[in-house]
Amino acid sequence: MKVLELYSGVGGMHFALRESGIQYNVLTSIDINTAANEVYRENFPDTVNLGRNIQSFDIEQIRKLSVDTILMSPPCQPFTRVGLKKDILDNRTDSFLHVLELIPQISTLNYILVENVKGFETSQARDKLVECIVNSGFNYKEFLLSPCQFGIPNTRQRYYMIAKRKELQFFFTDPSLTKFYPKELLEDVKDAKRILNILEDNIDENNYLISTKILAKHAGVLDIRTAASTKSCCFTKAYGRYVEGTGSVFCPMSEELVSEKYLESKMHGDDIEKKAEVLNSLKLRYFTPREIARLMCFPEDFHFPKTTTTKQKYRLLGNSINVFVVCQLIKLLKYGDADALD
Repeated sequence: MKVLELYSGVGGMHFALRESGIQYNVLTSIDINTAANEVYRENFPDTVNLGRNIQSFDIEQIRKLSVDTILMSPPCQPFTRVGLKKDILDNRTDSFLHVLELIPQISTLNYILVENVKGFETSQARDKLVECIVNSGFNYKEFLLSPCQFGIPNTRQRYYMIAKRKELQFFFTDPSLTKFYPKELLEDVKDAKRILNILEDNIDENNYLISTKILAKHAGVLDIRTAASTKSCCFTKAYGRYVEGTGSVFCPMSEELVSEKYLESKMHGDDIEKKAEVLNSLKLRYFTPREIARLMCFPEDFHFPKTTTTKQKYRLLGNSINVFVVCQLIKLLKYGDADALD
């Protein structure tokens, strides 16, 4: 695969390619986010990484690369449940619409993979994507998948499309959206895991403890997970700054003790400070960036530059992909090709 990696972020798509076992070469990656590009270059120093707006990338530059694969995760803000859902009227879709204008002109292009948030599947942008793909001579398949379907203890439902030139053998004849990975390939699914498996050793917990102030105000909305948990909530770029709906928090105690302490805290009625005092004993903390990276299936050799702040790490990971899920879709995209897998 000769790959053009658009909206490359911290390199999730690149890591998914590496894990797939398929022969590939990422010819160029491109992203406008300076902090993300620093992380990408730290992990893939030999790959050309362009820090620029994708709209400045023209067809002649792409043709010179002779790419046969495009992997992309366009901005999700126009489609997310917490956004304004302005869809194609949001100027953050402009670069994606630019890519759709380029695709019909790339004669060497054989494979496409797109990732976005749940909600994209009902958007006008999605309709334009399908129109572009079909008119350019591709078959396609759409998915709504979450890592927990693959035995990964994290819920992160995302939209995916894989597309392949019609003359190439494709696994699907029905393009309609599905919420399941093909049963025929379920042997690739991981065994069920628990939160215990992603925890870091010897961390300074004081750096990640939930403050008394937050417990006093938001204890009731915290999604608390323990080492025995087999699920966690989706982590977003606002993790560590906002509490509700941004991801789970960790408790080193048992689930039974968590329940006991929450019941005990309720006995203090409207005394918020007393309630927080009781809950402080649970030593609730945020998951570390490394733990979140593990939940998103980044490999152990993935790392951030020393200059990347914790806030930036959370933000960058929240904007990234689940490496294992995308890896499986890349395999599915190449399924049936003579040179795909051993």
